Amino acid sequence: MVRFRAVNVVIAGFFIFQTIFLLLIYSRHTVLPDTETKTDKVHLLIVSSWRSGSSFIGQIFSQHPDVFYLMEPAWHVWMSMFQNSAKVLHMAVRDLIRSVFLCDMSVFDAYIPEKNNISELFQWPVSRALCSYPACSHFDREDITNETMCKIVCGHNPFSKIEESCNTYSHIVLKEVRFFDLKVLYPLLTDPSLNLKIIHLVRDPRAVAKSRERTVKALTRDNGIVLNTNGTKVDDVKYDVMREICRSHIQMYETAMDKAPSFLKGRYMLVRYEDVVRDPLREINQMYDFVNLKLTAKLKSWIYNITHGASPGSKKEAFLTTSRDAANVSQAWRKDLSFQKIQKIQTVCKGAMNLLGYQFIDNEKEQNDMSMDFVLPRRHYQFSWLPDKEKK
Repeated sequence: MVRFRAVNVVIAGFFIFQTIFLLLIYSRHTVLPDTETKTDKVHLLIVSSWRSGSSFIGQIFSQHPDVFYLMEPAWHVWMSMFQNSAKVLHMAVRDLIRSVFLCDMSVFDAYIPEKNNISELFQWPVSRALCSYPACSHFDREDITNETMCKIVCGHNPFSKIEESCNTYSHIVLKEVRFFDLKVLYPLLTDPSLNLKIIHLVRDPRAVAKSRERTVKALTRDNGIVLNTNGTKVDDVKYDVMREICRSHIQMYETAMDKAPSFLKGRYMLVRYEDVVRDPLREINQMYDFVNLKLTAKLKSWIYNITHGASPGSKKEAFLTTSRDAANVSQAWRKDLSFQKIQKIQTVCKGAMNLLGYQFIDNEKEQNDMSMDFVLPRRHYQFSWLPDKEKK
């Protein structure tokens, strides 16, 4: 009987030992969910709307030597599936964005069937990374690249260079105007393979509407997708698209500030274009701090130059503003729009304007009095513009 018990003890001990051994082996090959495939890279998504200064903000990041930047890669999704609504395309856009953040450019196979050269990617030459090594040897990483020259010398490089280049950077930054709901991005914010932060760029809707009037033809297909017209192009004469854009800004703000889930804390930053053009270095430093980038001496000099006007004899780029005219640039719509149009835009975007600090103009006298500023200073806001560092 004693011998039988001893055998049982040995067998039990063997199974306990075997269980512990297997658990140790399993633990060596299994990563806990909260640390699984954690990345050291920083992923930044700049979400905005058309004609809101997002190309300028994109360049602020693109020219940084640590940043791989792409401008609106989801353009390919919308142009390939334009019969659908923006809401239907959200998932396809999100999946493409995730793949690009992970430097998996095979995602473009569905949208660019014969992607032989870098030049087949939408707006590729605005990316400094695609104009410098290893994508192209013409520029060094620390150089401030020139879009025109990049088109000439780098466009015929293989499409595979995009992925190769992406993998060499610590920061992946994408700019998109095709998200209308922050909740769509929740799967990316909770994805352990991503370290995603979001900059939400807004601009006075009256300035946006004025700028959109200058690019009517370029936006007609996008308008149709926003308004779900089954592929029909739309001229936004009634500001229906502006209404949807303003609604999306409200939704994103309320989601991030008032109803934010824990995984969004410290990962969202609201930026107004007007604040950037009025005090560029302060605002850019804050955006860089948000994603752990440092402002180099060369970048500081470049930022000063582009925000103080083009130097004599140089080509004036589309995003250039001058410091002495910054306030006027941000309020140029007051001279170009009729008071009737201003009233209409204020009506369709009332909620967003109240929320984001854009004051209403009540009459033509106020419209013409340029000493009056209808953009409230940031300090007047009750919410925090930057994430609370204690909550990070």
